[in-house]
Amino acid sequence: MKKFNARQFIPYFVLMVIIAVVLLTFGINTKNWNKLTYNELITELSQGNVTEIVTEEHKADGVYYITGKLKSYGNNDYFKVYAPLSENVQEELTAYYQNSEFKWEVSTNPENNSFLLILVNVVPLVIMAVIAFVLFSRLSGANKGSMDFGKSRAKLVDEGGKKFKDVAGLDEEKEEVEELIDFLKNPKKYNKMGARIPKGVLLVGPPGTGKTLLAKAVAGEANVPFYYISGSDFVELFVGVGASRVRDMFKQAKHTAPCLIFIDEIDAVGRQRGTGLGGGHDEREQTLNQLLTEMDGFGANEGIIVIAATNRPDVLDPALLRPGRFDRQVTVSLPDQKARKAILDVHAKGKIFDKSVNLESLSKRTPGFSGADLENLLNESALLAVRRNKPAITMEEIDEATDRVLMGPAKTSRKYSDKEKMLVAIHESGHAVVGLKLKDAEDVHKITIIPRGQAGGYTMMLPPEEKMVVTTKDELLARITGLLGGRVAEQLFLGEITTGASDDFSKATKIARSMVTRYGMSDLGPIELEEQSEGVFLGRDYNKNRDFSDAVALEIDKEVQKIINSCYKETTRILKENEKLVKLIANTLVEKETITKEEIEELVTTGKLSSSSDESLKELKEEAKELGIKGYTKMTKEELENEIKNSTEK
Repeated sequence: MKKFNARQFIPYFVLMVIIAVVLLTFGINTKNWNKLTYNELITELSQGNVTEIVTEEHKADGVYYITGKLKSYGNNDYFKVYAPLSENVQEELTAYYQNSEFKWEVSTNPENNSFLLILVNVVPLVIMAVIAFVLFSRLSGANKGSMDFGKSRAKLVDEGGKKFKDVAGLDEEKEEVEELIDFLKNPKKYNKMGARIPKGVLLVGPPGTGKTLLAKAVAGEANVPFYYISGSDFVELFVGVGASRVRDMFKQAKHTAPCLIFIDEIDAVGRQRGTGLGGGHDEREQTLNQLLTEMDGFGANEGIIVIAATNRPDVLDPALLRPGRFDRQVTVSLPDQKARKAILDVHAKGKIFDKSVNLESLSKRTPGFSGADLENLLNESALLAVRRNKPAITMEEIDEATDRVLMGPAKTSRKYSDKEKMLVAIHESGHAVVGLKLKDAEDVHKITIIPRGQAGGYTMMLPPEEKMVVTTKDELLARITGLLGGRVAEQLFLGEITTGASDDFSKATKIARSMVTRYGMSDLGPIELEEQSEGVFLGRDYNKNRDFSDAVALEIDKEVQKIINSCYKETTRILKENEKLVKLIANTLVEKETITKEEIEELVTTGKLSSSSDESLKELKEEAKELGIKGYTKMTKEELENEIKNSTEK
């Protein structure tokens, strides 16, 4: 429940007080006033026409202020009279009051009443001061950053709860940083030996691999202050602010040493100097210069260790990576199968899984997934289970979550026409059959024609064994052959071609060109003709020198075309020899829309799918109908089993 905050109601309370004071002070004038002279008032008194009088003495103005009513007046009619103090007003009114019957009230002049004087003159000033205080306090809160330009944005975070046991799958990386923890705990041991502990450690790796989590675990294990800041927090519009914040950050750190400073996404401030399109010594470069100076400024064993993380080490300034600054680089790679299993075990805590869920097999089916991807996969699975009102997470939710992470949510509302459905089915079955029949191709795990993201369907293919470093030429050629399977199948079995293979061609062409220009896998020989392109922001692509002549460029294009044409012929041969299998898989896709690995193997082996699953599903629907379960016709087999079980227990 949200806590009550009285401060947010202060402006409204002040506004209400102002309105009340104005109304009480000035009132709402709804009376009709008739102005009389003093002589006319005396005449009315002598004739007995006055019913009430209110007198008020104003010494400062030298007058009596007299108001009242006559017998002939209505409810809202009043008279007012100004009489000089020099006249014997009080005595004359007293004489008429003794001989007549009218109501007489003597009002107190606010000038003579100290309380009213304070209320009228002091209270409005106090209210205005309160309003000004509230407004300025809010403005200063909103612009606190602009008032403290040079203050460090580094946050002192309590990471006592993060330990190495919370970081799964980074065994080698944890070994690299363990001596940092030992130094922070026992610095005298290193001082005695004369050893210099690294001043900075750079964590390098793809997004989501656990760089930030590893840094927090180091602080938690060492039990020292942990300062967290992003590289973008240094750079501001105002000149010199970033450098000032760097100085202030290290000043704070020296007061709390030994401690850790963690700079996330350091490439935002640590890019190479002098490589922009206009060059120049801009604000970012001043900030980087100050960071380099500060890292040189503190001694080897002062107890301050800087840990930085980036996924773009290629754009960092060389001066930042030299010994004495970031001495050590730790590469945090994508997890292998063993590491993925450990990560899944960590994120599976607190979730309810069905007995059919096997995290070991799931780890084998998710090569290339980062730790963040795996956490997102299990979270999506839990959300789907809740959405479907299931008591536990089943493999069905995990399969769906895997597809959602890779391709996006299924677009079930989009309906194919019969012709379009067959086109997509033939296209995907072409990919699948090449994967099934080609020696070095990847294993086919799933085929679907349900549209997701920008794809009308897709074939999930995974390597038979996970590789971390190298890929052979035959495997690259097999990958190109598999990518061309969709277009060849369309041309062979439908007699027409579609735009659905555009992404396949893009991937195949990139692989073929890399084989020629980077990997030396062509008749041009083992020569690197092209480097991996740099970012435009470095200012290098506009004036990039060509490392080859026009004649060699023509040869490169010919070699790329030669590889693509060779793979196209191989794809055509495979699909012609397996025409029946292509059509069988395509027809099954049109009927079922999604085929799993087990069903694919059954189609290849027996030429058909067993009807046992359909018969069992039919029996479950009959049982659900007898139990009166609503919506049973749209439920899956697992959903029917759970609903029948719950109904039976009740």
